[in-house]
Amino acid sequence: MDVYRFTQGSGPLLVSMPHVGTHLPPELAGRMTSVARTMPDTDWHVGRLYDFLGGLDANVLAATHSRYVIDLNRPPDDASLYPGSSVTGLCPVDRFDDGPVYEVGREPHKAEIAGRRAAYWQPYHDAIAAALSQIHSQHGYALLFEAHSIRSVVPRFFEGRLPDINLGTAGGASADPELAALLVECAGEALDYTSVLNGRFKGGYITRHYGAPRDHVHAVQLELAQLTYMNEDPPFEFDEAKANRVRPALRAIVETMLRWGRARYGR
Repeated sequence: MDVYRFTQGSGPLLVSMPHVGTHLPPELAGRMTSVARTMPDTDWHVGRLYDFLGGLDANVLAATHSRYVIDLNRPPDDASLYPGSSVTGLCPVDRFDDGPVYEVGREPHKAEIAGRRAAYWQPYHDAIAAALSQIHSQHGYALLFEAHSIRSVVPRFFEGRLPDINLGTAGGASADPELAALLVECAGEALDYTSVLNGRFKGGYITRHYGAPRDHVHAVQLELAQLTYMNEDPPFEFDEAKANRVRPALRAIVETMLRWGRARYGR
């Protein structure tokens, strides 16, 4: 199976979905706990939720394998994205609820992690780099939008209920401040939803690594509370009625990003 699916667009936007994959190779699934095999920490249905991207001529890159195989949004050296806070690793051994991913004694060893990094992580990042280079060459700039989702309540990572729309620009380092301000304003106009910029989720490795405003590459992450579009409990069903309510807010945010790019760069 391919490591990712790539849909070519003609516009300046690349949308990356590194945590939507649900494939578990049988040899790995056989070592995992029964709960882990349900993949509760997946960014469920994000591709379906953003079904409007084709109409915006976006380039879309989506992972096929579960984040339990390897987390594509972690640094290759497995350094913590949030030092001092609880985090999951490059090849996670625990779930968001602190439960184990693997049966006792069957966790991946160092050589296995290196092999997964070469087989899964590197091709995805090569694809990001190639897409951004092509977009930049064609348009003179590139926009990278990281589409994520997470349960609205995860005590391990944050207290209480997460805001609905969590925008991240690596604390201001990955995108122009003007763009960030416009996106926050746009999110705030969705009155049925709460929103924040650079709150608990400031952007993972992809946002931080590829966002380079001085080189005209602007990266933004959106971490969406799953309660806004699905049932957060197994079997993690998509809720079309909820999705139809939140989609206009998501589309408005993406369209704001595109309008800003055209205004800033004249194309």
